[in-house]
Amino acid sequence: MTPERRDTVRQFWIAAGLSLFAALAFYFSTNATLRDLDYTSEIASALLRGDLGLREKPPEWLNEMIPHGDRYYSAFPLGAVLSMVPIAVLQKAGLIHNFPGHVLAALIAGLCVYFFFQLAKAFGADYASHKSTSLARRILMALFPIFGTWTWCNLGFGGAWQIALGLALMGQTAALYFSLVRPSPFVAGAFFTLAFGNRTELLISLPLYLYFLWRQPNGNGFSWFRIRGIKRAFRENRPMLIRFLSVPVTLALLTAAYNFARFHSIFDFGYIHIPEVRDEPWYEHGLFSIYAIPWNIYTMVFQGFESIQYFPYIQPNGFGCSIFLASPFLCLLFRQGGRYKVTAWAAIAILTLVLWCHGNPGSWQFSYRYAMILLPWMFLLLAGNGPAKITVSEIFLFAVSVAINATAMWQFLWTDQIQP
Repeated sequence: MTPERRDTVRQFWIAAGLSLFAALAFYFSTNATLRDLDYTSEIASALLRGDLGLREKPPEWLNEMIPHGDRYYSAFPLGAVLSMVPIAVLQKAGLIHNFPGHVLAALIAGLCVYFFFQLAKAFGADYASHKSTSLARRILMALFPIFGTWTWCNLGFGGAWQIALGLALMGQTAALYFSLVRPSPFVAGAFFTLAFGNRTELLISLPLYLYFLWRQPNGNGFSWFRIRGIKRAFRENRPMLIRFLSVPVTLALLTAAYNFARFHSIFDFGYIHIPEVRDEPWYEHGLFSIYAIPWNIYTMVFQGFESIQYFPYIQPNGFGCSIFLASPFLCLLFRQGGRYKVTAWAAIAILTLVLWCHGNPGSWQFSYRYAMILLPWMFLLLAGNGPAKITVSEIFLFAVSVAINATAMWQFLWTDQIQP
């Protein structure tokens, strides 16, 4: 075995071990209090029966099911429902009975850590000087997005909305890995489909993945800078485009048909049809509106903690707080450097704008749960804009971020200190 091959195998086993550790730590530290909100699993079971919705009235805790005609539908996109088909198959076979939100959340956490570790290894700091990022720093960077941010608490709830966000996080991270580290257009496209299938707004990041794959050298030594015309560029990259887009385009077409069959519009996902949603004041100007931007900015950037008279003496509001208070490690986003800083900031900016236009900042949550979809792009910045070796400031900010999120997770999931 060559030294390069030996190192690859070693890195794989380190990543796999770290992933297993993260999954177990996540599972035993969280309590999936919202696991009964299994909207996607219910609809996936209906699909196996040949229905797009439920024939019988769902239980009262599934109050976001949409009564329409003689069925009850879900506002989740088709991709989120299809993600749960394996669960529905296991339920139909009698191998499991309840929605395994707790297990799914832990598996998602573990897989995210695996791909984050591999990304940190390949695209860590000091790229220009060809210095490898230290193992300690790669481990810290891999664990940070799960245990040092609001992901720990929100994914830990284990409900359908949280699982969808977790799958979107994992799908983006894996798509970046198979675009940047081990270029495989079909696999990258499949993981991107998993991401936007669970969070439709991620479709707007499609050009960024194509850009990453476009600039990868192919067997003919192709690169962006050797192109002498757009026609030749597309001719050279047509196989890559077909492989990457095949799965996303298939899901997009199926989703359009799914929406039309339910609500007679390919663009109607059903959210506005949830009972009483249309009457909620924050949707006065529609599901997405520029009027929602100030409230979202305040919740995501400026909203603080509340003080209490007992340990730990502070607690977050159950409807949001600043992502920088929830995760001080994010202050390092603004360091200079990073190989993909322009692309990453572009992705963060455009996705954030879409999130800010949503009429509601996220309802019941710790910090700003929708910002989970920003973490893969934040990770690219953080992994690349620091030194090769771990620093005291990184260790300190990581420890503080983990402590804050562990406390919030405990308060939300294990106590009754924070109530809706």
